[in-house]
Amino acid sequence: MSSDTPSSAAPGPGRAAPNGPASNTAPGSVPGSVPGTAPGTGALASAPGAVVAATRAVAKSYPGVRALDGVDFEVRAGEVRALLGRNGAGKSTLIRLLCGVETPDEGTVEIGGTPLADGGVRRAAELGVGTVHQELSLVPQLSAAENLCLGAWPTAGGRIDHTAIRAGAREAFAELGVDIDPDTPVGELPLAQQQLVEIARALRSRPRLLILDEPTSALAAGEAEIVLAAVTRVAGRGVGVVYVSHRLDEIRRVADTVTVMRDGAVVETTPVRGATTARIVSLMLGREEEEPVRRPAGAVDRSGTPLLSVRDLAVPPKVDAVSFDLYPGEVLGLAGLMGSGRTEVLRALAGFAPSTGTVAVEGDTVARRTPRAMKRLGVGITPEDRKGEGVVPLLGVSENMVLTWFGGASTAGTVRPSRVSAIGRGLVERLSIKTARPDTPIVNLSGGNQQKAVIGRWLHARSRILLLDEPTRGVDVEAKAQIYRIVRELADHGAAVLFVSSELEELPLVCDRVLTLRAGRLERELTGDDITLDNIMTAAMAA
Repeated sequence: MSSDTPSSAAPGPGRAAPNGPASNTAPGSVPGSVPGTAPGTGALASAPGAVVAATRAVAKSYPGVRALDGVDFEVRAGEVRALLGRNGAGKSTLIRLLCGVETPDEGTVEIGGTPLADGGVRRAAELGVGTVHQELSLVPQLSAAENLCLGAWPTAGGRIDHTAIRAGAREAFAELGVDIDPDTPVGELPLAQQQLVEIARALRSRPRLLILDEPTSALAAGEAEIVLAAVTRVAGRGVGVVYVSHRLDEIRRVADTVTVMRDGAVVETTPVRGATTARIVSLMLGREEEEPVRRPAGAVDRSGTPLLSVRDLAVPPKVDAVSFDLYPGEVLGLAGLMGSGRTEVLRALAGFAPSTGTVAVEGDTVARRTPRAMKRLGVGITPEDRKGEGVVPLLGVSENMVLTWFGGASTAGTVRPSRVSAIGRGLVERLSIKTARPDTPIVNLSGGNQQKAVIGRWLHARSRILLLDEPTRGVDVEAKAQIYRIVRELADHGAAVLFVSSELEELPLVCDRVLTLRAGRLERELTGDDITLDNIMTAAMAA
């Protein structure tokens, strides 16, 4: 295990190095202070370059699993520390220790030089830890301003002071450099702005340490830039940031240093500037990454009847006149920026969104598109929101995979637990799902393994047309490669796959053909050697 603290760190964009003075701090303000608070009124400021959080030889075990094994880790004021590792490497456990959700079995956690001990989440917040989790925890019906004040409402005369709430929100958003209307219900905001509301809320506690867990996993490249700019701004005020992401291009733009974890241990910490992508990936995997193998152009037979034929599909006001064919054995990418209409197309094809136009399956027009009708025709969808729509958290892995179709798992209308388990074991083995048992609650699995189980649900249902919406969102590089292989194997056995991803760079790795969608209309079709990241981005972002 290497030493956690590097001798030097490359400064992130627009900032001084962590061991130098923090920049972008307004005159008279306290480094690490929070929008909407007066300087010097309890802000948890730290000297530039000071250690704001550290773990010393921490270990944590769960039944049958050594999640952390003697981890030394520290973050300094003004530093953005990227935390990388495949699912199960120990990242989430380390974060839970830093924010007080769990206590270590061995070792100590220190925030601002003070041991956290068993103080829990409240004590961690008091010492200066703010956390933004991957899944949003906002209240959609409340305004952006009200979401900033959850649990800490300003009052005047014994009543909630709405004027103060709005004023504080305006100042908070201005300090982050974003333009968000405080009165807009947060559920009506774009995902990027919802993520910024989460960050602004975490900053209300005047943290010296801000933990961001996959803050851009649901965002397209353009929207992610807004969040990255805010992170840079926050670190420039002297706040230490732990930034968890699987997007290595983002890490290069926003982070000073990167810590790579594997099997519950810190493998290496190094300045981002000196770390190649190949080096980072090999540290994460413990070996060189295996590139997916694309089939040559022309490998898909398009001479017969398409499995799915779409003509003039419209989902007002997002999608207008989309037409394409999808053939057996084909993986068709649907690229576009967030808001371009990708998800709306998939939901309409699966029968979940009202739409106009013509949809045919194996040449037969579907008169009435409902979820039940499309499922019977062999259409399956993995939703973008895996947590909210994809899994039933407390049910077992096997139960989640038979939910859509109980065929083979029941007799005379009665579901047989033994058959559910047998089906689950077969799919767990086929898809390389990492779980202790098939009946383990799916909530206990990593994101990548949950995603494979959601795909497994449609394998069990014998679906021929798979609509995959962000199938690799929030999963590590190894799980991504496994999902690519699963998709390719499905196509090799005659399935037709419509593949949507915000990470445009993965589309050339897995797709036979790519359609780019912009403002609800198809912009361009790419095939063969034309399927490149440059071409996809140019078409998706065309003026």
